[in-house]
Formats: sequence, C-alpha cells, structure tokens
Amino acid sequence: MLNLEEQMRIIKKGVSEIIPEDELREKMERSIKEDRPLKLKLGMDPTAPDIHLGHTVVLRKLRQFQDLGHEVTLVIGDFTAMIGDPTGRSDTRNSMTRDQIMANAKTYKEQAFRVLDPAKTTIRYNSEWLSKLNFKQVLNLASKYTVARMLERDDFEKRYKSNTPIYIHEFLYPFMQGYDSIALGCDIEFGGTDQKFNLLMGRMLQREFGMEHPQIAIMMPLLEGLDGVKKMSKSLGNYIGVDEDPNDIYGKVMSLSDGLIIRYFELVTDVHPDKIDEMKSQMEEGTLNPRDAKMSLARELVSLYYGKEKAEEAEEHFKTVFQKNDIPDEIKEVSPDAEVLTDGKAWPPKLLTSVGLASTNSEARRMIEQGAFKINGNKMMETTKEIKFTNGDVLQLGKRRFVKLIIK
Repeated sequence: MLNLEEQMRIIKKGVSEIIPEDELREKMERSIKEDRPLKLKLGMDPTAPDIHLGHTVVLRKLRQFQDLGHEVTLVIGDFTAMIGDPTGRSDTRNSMTRDQIMANAKTYKEQAFRVLDPAKTTIRYNSEWLSKLNFKQVLNLASKYTVARMLERDDFEKRYKSNTPIYIHEFLYPFMQGYDSIALGCDIEFGGTDQKFNLLMGRMLQREFGMEHPQIAIMMPLLEGLDGVKKMSKSLGNYIGVDEDPNDIYGKVMSLSDGLIIRYFELVTDVHPDKIDEMKSQMEEGTLNPRDAKMSLARELVSLYYGKEKAEEAEEHFKTVFQKNDIPDEIKEVSPDAEVLTDGKAWPPKLLTSVGLASTNSEARRMIEQGAFKINGNKMMETTKEIKFTNGDVLQLGKRRFVKLIIK
C-alpha cells in the first residue's frame, strides 16, 4: 500500500478545492490505521443521455480513490431529477418524466463503468430514501437553513435581483442532495466547482444530524471544451464523447490547443503526476514538441476507453489521413436513399445527409460553404444545384468523416 503522502499526492492531482483538507488527511490516516475503506459519493441527475470527457473529470478522480482501496456509491438522482438542479441556471428547469429519467439513468450507468471499477461501485437511487420522507421531516430539514443564506448563492442572487421567479421547490434541491449524504453516511462527496454550495449543504446537514466526522467536499474543475474557452458541453458541440469512435476521439484530441495538453492529462487521464510534471517541464524547455505530447494524450485517452490496440490503430489512421493527406484504406460503403439521386445527380447537402456525413441539410450546406467537403480528395463548394456523382466516389466532410458512395 502507498504511504499517506503518496496517496495525498495522487488524490490532489487536478483538484480545485478540498474542504477541509486537514480533515481529509485525518480521514485517510484513520482509514489506513483501521484498514477501512472510505465511503465516497457522487450524485448524478440523469438529465441527459450521454457522458462526455467533461463528466469523466470527477469519475476519473473516483477511480483513483478506488485504485487506492476505497469504495464508491454512485447516486442516481431519479428523485432529484424530477426537480432539476438549479445550479448555474438563470431560469427554472423543465420537469422530466419518470420514463425519461430511467432511460437516461441506464445509459449513465453503462457509460460510468467505462471509468469506474464495477466491483468497487454501488449504484443507489435517491428515491429509495427521499420518497419516504414525510412532510414533518421535510420541514425539519428546511429549518436548518435561512432564506438569506440561500440567496447568497450566485444563481439565486442573480435571479432575485433581476426579478426572475425562484420557486420554493428549487430551494429544496440542495436539502435533497444533502440528505443523500445523511442516508449514506458518506466520508467524502465529489462534484464540480459549481456544486460547492450543494456539497457543503451535505456536510452541514450531517453535522446537524449528529455525524461526528462529516463529509469532506472535493471539487474538480470544469473541463474546457475543444474551443478552449467554454466548458465542455454537447449543446455547444465542443465535446469528446466516451462512446465516440476511436478515430474521432484521437482526431478531436489532436485539434486541442497546446495550452490544454497538460490540463487534459491532469483531469481526464490516470498518468502519474510526476510524469505530467516531466512533460510540462520538457515542453517549457522546448525538448518536447507539443504535437508529440498531444499524440501521447490521444493514445492515452483512446487506450482508456478502447484498449491499446485500438489506440495504435487510431494513431495510424490519423497519420495516414492528416499527416500524409491520404484517404484511408478502409472506408465505410454507403448507398444514399433512392429518391436522393436522379440519373447519378444529387444536391450535395441532401446527399451528405442521406449517407450520414451530416445530421441535417443545413449543417451539410454550412460545411460545404466553409470548404470542408471533398470528392476523391478534391474540394467541392457547390450548394445551389445538383451535381454528378459516380459509383465509388470517396466523400469527405470535415477532417475525419469519410464514406465510399455506392450507387445501386
């Protein structure tokens, strides 16, 4: 077993804030002395079906704790999702149906286990305890905090000052998340920096309910997306999904700005802090080309989710397509819908959508106008009329999307 200092070094890698750090050290010391794993908690409201690298920042930290011998409870917020976390919101979230929540929860579990160790992970649903609370118990919870303190939250404060409605049920959300920590008796709760208020609510409620050593709050930073500015988000299109094709993951990583290389190593990989520090020094000294460091990051990420062999294949694909400017040897063959082609002619945006290179005609048109469409390696920017296509044409949209056109 690693000594306390080495464990703390791994635990603190990439962390934004630990409240309070001295108590975390004490919990770790007791854990080692008593040979008792710490109970870790992460709550996830299944409000969207897919997990991207931004979500894995916290999951990856939990996995590091698991590798040190500790146990994780992943709380699926099936009850809290019906309210919706007001954190960071300028308005009230729309309610979700039970069927939507459970369908998303199933996907969350499957994707979370791409990171977490299933043998050291317990899945719980917070409806198990929250649905059993009576009104007297809810009032008792609400009596632990004041409206003035609640309005200190940045999101509530902004809405209050702008006369944007804040509904009472939104005030109850932090209490519900905090009660999860009472029900589970957890030692540490994890979340992003935007979850600080909710995590500290759980710590306060544990103390109010007589827990001698209340939970530690560990907050991870929000991961910047591919644009390097805004946080990673599927709605912004700046994300890398954990279920994406290995070639797409590799290619997207290679599009990152050099300034994000070390940050991604720290937040979404298991590379040891000493190795990361070494790479950082080498890049600053000019002895390590950022391109090579980025390729190492891309290999690492594809390996984490698909294995070393797929990572090597993705790297070879990248070198073939982008460094040598070649067309890949193996390309998916696709036939467009019958009504799209007439005598071999088609409107390019509609054809690209039909063969799956674009999700909509408008997206296809926009990318064509930006010069992102090639036929057999030659740029084509026609969007106003039909053009002639030939059986076997290799169609490319963007840097990573290829299909071979099969005309039946």
